[in-house]
Amino acid sequence: MKKTFIGLVLVIAAMCPTLVLAQKGGFAETAQRQGPQNPRLGFILHGGAGTITKDSMTPEKEKEFRDALTAAVTAGYKALQEGKSSLDAIEVAIRLMEDSPLFNAGKGAVFTNDGKNELDASIMFGKTLAAGSVAGLHKVKNPITLARAVMEKSPHVMMVGAGAEKFALTQKIELVDEKYFWTQGRWDSLQQVLKEEKEKEKKPGTVSLASQEPQNRFGTVGAVALDKNGDIAAGTSTGGMTNKRFGRVGDAPIIGAGTYANNDTCGVSATGWGEYFIRIGVARDIAAQMEYRGLPIQQAADIVMNKVAKLGGDGGVVAMDKFGNMAISFNSEGMYRAYIDINGKPVVEIYK
Repeated sequence: MKKTFIGLVLVIAAMCPTLVLAQKGGFAETAQRQGPQNPRLGFILHGGAGTITKDSMTPEKEKEFRDALTAAVTAGYKALQEGKSSLDAIEVAIRLMEDSPLFNAGKGAVFTNDGKNELDASIMFGKTLAAGSVAGLHKVKNPITLARAVMEKSPHVMMVGAGAEKFALTQKIELVDEKYFWTQGRWDSLQQVLKEEKEKEKKPGTVSLASQEPQNRFGTVGAVALDKNGDIAAGTSTGGMTNKRFGRVGDAPIIGAGTYANNDTCGVSATGWGEYFIRIGVARDIAAQMEYRGLPIQQAADIVMNKVAKLGGDGGVVAMDKFGNMAISFNSEGMYRAYIDINGKPVVEIYK
């Protein structure tokens, strides 16, 4: 009787290849269960998490974001369809977002306390665990491209500041005048933060940085891709935190915190309050939950994001396992995200 029951369960499971993906703060989709017999090309990205609510967005601005996210996720997936590598797909999509003033990366980077733009990025290849990272850039138009060059054209994993930009020159990677990154909206945000901090300083006993408020910490971009060879890649790019000081570096360029990829488990790109993601090692922790505990990717992502929340941090992740199963998990008011569904169609979501 016992054997008959087990056999019946297996038959039912084989006849039901779908499951409902639904997660706290993420996406819900009836999707085909991916596995060793039916892996698929996969592409998912984010444009940052933060205080993003429907009532704070005009219809025109929402359309701009949706169009930009659609263009990026479609370009990344098209690269995979053309037989290009997951690394190529990641670079194509992230470059598009770096070139847009909508996102806090590249052209749309936020300003530091001293009125400069400092850019960070990282990329990782799951087949070899090769990784490249750059931080503290001021003149590199597309930091994700330089991060890839560090990975592929140097013996190092991470380069920072003037040294990284000197390396960019040797690789003929495009540099621009610093004024290229100046945008009115980001400049106004800095002025508002500085004004808020001055007002707080007038209150006795108050020690608070307005730059730590959620609205001043969103916009990082990132993506995860799975190509025809079963190779996973992940990448992340950011302008950091509005009003950041003293050479501050967040999680985006830290391998294992903001970016991680391993063909044996998954790829992850994170966005949010970087200090917390670094302390937990968010991206690597998600992969470790899968590797050591055998958890499915969504559960692994939710567990780790709960750790972030318990420490007081906010943000989110997009992730994908080696079969193309995707996960989105965030604890902020919203997160710009997009993915390609099982029918090959782009899906764009913004709010919780």
